[in-house]
Formats: sequence, C-alpha cells, structure tokens
Amino acid sequence: MNGTGIAALAAAGAVLLAVGVALGRLTARRGSRPDLDLGTPVERATFHTLHTASLAAPPLRAGLTGDTARKAARRLRSLLGTEALCLTDRESVLAWDGPGADHHEEWVRVRVADMLDSGRSQSVHTECEDLECPLRWAVIAPLTGEEGVLGALVAYGSRESAVLVRAATEVARWVSVQLELAELDRSRTRLIEAEIRALRAQISPHFIFNSLAAIASFVRTDPERARDLLLEFADFTRYSFRRHGDFTNLADELRSTEQYLALAGARFGDRLKVTLQVAPEVLPVTLPFLCLQPLVENAVKHGLEDSRNECRVTIAARDAGAEAMVTVEDDGVGMDPDVLRKILAGERTVSSGVGLVNVDERLRQVYGDDHGLVIETGVGAGMKITVRIPKYSSGVHSSAGRRSTG
Repeated sequence: MNGTGIAALAAAGAVLLAVGVALGRLTARRGSRPDLDLGTPVERATFHTLHTASLAAPPLRAGLTGDTARKAARRLRSLLGTEALCLTDRESVLAWDGPGADHHEEWVRVRVADMLDSGRSQSVHTECEDLECPLRWAVIAPLTGEEGVLGALVAYGSRESAVLVRAATEVARWVSVQLELAELDRSRTRLIEAEIRALRAQISPHFIFNSLAAIASFVRTDPERARDLLLEFADFTRYSFRRHGDFTNLADELRSTEQYLALAGARFGDRLKVTLQVAPEVLPVTLPFLCLQPLVENAVKHGLEDSRNECRVTIAARDAGAEAMVTVEDDGVGMDPDVLRKILAGERTVSSGVGLVNVDERLRQVYGDDHGLVIETGVGAGMKITVRIPKYSSGVHSSAGRRSTG
C-alpha cells in the first residue's frame, strides 16, 4: 500500500478510537452489566465499537452503491445506537435501517441537497407530524471522497444530542476513509489493467508473426507437429488475452511459459536449450498475471535473437519459506548494467526492455518496492532475473481458482 493508503488507515483508526471512547463513556454513565472478561464499561464499549466497525468496513471498501450501503447501514446504526440511519448518494437514499422510511425519505433528499451546498454536518429537527414516530432529530453528515461530497450519513434520534452530533460526524469521517480506500483500490486495479494492456500490445505483434511463420514452415514437412504447435499457439494466446483477473497462480503461468517456449523452439530449433526446475509445493502460489512469460521472452531474445550461437535458458522455482523464489537465467549476450538501470528507471526507452519494466513496476505495486526484479548481468555474461513472490499477501488472490492468499 502507498503512503496515502497508510495515512488513510491511520486516520480511520484514530476516528474509530475516538468514537469508541466517546460511546464508551456514554455507556459507562448510563450503566451496563459488568463483564469481567472485557474490563471496564469504557473498554467494553470501545471493543464493541471496533468490532462493529470491522464488520461494516468490507462492503464500504467496494465503494458507495445501493448494495454496499444496505450491507453497511445496519452495522453503522448499531455502532451509533440510533433510532434509524440512512446512507445517501448525492441524489437518492441508498439504504435505510430502522423505522420511518415510508414518510421521511423525501425530507431526507431535500435536507441532503441543502447539506451538499455547504459540505458541513447539520443537526436539524425532522418536523415529523406523526406523533408515534420516534424520529425527532437528525444529524446529517457528509460522506466525502477525492471528488468532493459523495453523499450523506443521516442518523436519527428521539431528541437533540451533542453526543450524537459528534459521534455521527466522526463515523461519517470513518466511512469517508473507507470510500477513499475503495477508490485507491480501483485506481490500482485500473493502473494494473492498463499496464497489462500495454504489455500485450508490446509482445503480441512480433510474437504472433514469428509463431505463425514457424508453424507454416512445418505444414508440409511435418503436418502433425504443425497441428500440435497450432494448439499450443491457441492455448497461449487464449491465456495471454483473457479478460478476467489481475492474478493467476504459478502453475498456470508456467504452463503458458512452456507453450511460449514450444513455439520459440519451433523457430530456433536446436539452438534453444531449456531447463525447468520447479518445486511442486510452489505451484499454487499466486502472482500477478503475465509476469513470468515476459522474463522468459527477454531471455530468449537476448540469448538467440541477438546471437548466432545456441542459448540455454534455465527456469527455476523453489520454496523459500514465506516466499517462492523464481529465477530466469540465460547465457546469452547480456547487457551493460548501466544501460539496464536506465531502462528500469524509465530514463531510456528500448522495445526490448518494455516487458522487464512492466513486470518490475507491477511487482512493486502489488508487493512493495523490495519485491521488484533483481537482475544480474554484464556484457557477454548472460542475464539472471530473480523474482521473490510472497506466498500470502493482502488483496492478492487467483481469480482462476478463487483461492484467497491474503
């Protein structure tokens, strides 16, 4: 997570602690049944506040929609202990928990519209004419995001209360933090998807042309091999251009890489020597989609396309405790380390380095800067690329197997 996300989480924790202590003191004054396991009334109420908030957070992390608002409203009402609570966007009521929805919704829309102009919390009399209705006062607090006020949290009580004003305002701030984190998640997803599209655009044209040309060369001389290569080509392109999921598992990524190598082998023949060393226990490990094949393509290019000699490419994946260690090594022409540093830093643009830069950036975005590519190379000394993949990382899961790893 970047600095903005960490700051937002810290702010969310501070808000919840303030709300928990405020509600805890209120509960202590009112009196409650003793609970020896959870300490004082303030400590018990604070624990209850944090627990309830933890249940409300997951739907809010998906953004402000009718579905997420309905899932969160009941928890938020329980958090505040109000007669009723509703969540709105800028135009309509998204969710209502408690009595009064049948005759208060229109009033809410009007009052929220007024609040949108100022962007500040309001405590107002509901002016309800139903003598049986308990909703006499309402606190209307803005829900904000990067684009300004997104909607409102409206908490209802039977009387005016300074405690409710403060608590509702703080909870609205906490909800706003969750919505901002949701936007950060969506921004990260859009960025990763854009980078995958850029990578596909870079690798596909020359690879497709060369693969089809290699397959065509076997159509008359070895039609059975041409058929097998066409099947490998179809599977490889289907995997590479799939439209679902940012992540995959190492087994699928290795299978796609083997298909790529089969097609490269048809082109380069005996000049390409490949060694695979894979520990079975790391096959289920999840990693960003299309991260391994560009590294192997780089090895083939620098090992064979830039040389007339044969080249050996070694792909190894081993268990390293909390991580899976993947290395791709070739004995080709290598590269000047200074040139490589400039390519990875974006100071020098060459078509052959786009795949490495793309993979390096995505690994850093997902796992942090200490999990970027580690590359050892020199002119005439080949190249060795090492990738450290955490076995468990928050938010990282394979869409293919729906297996959560964080």
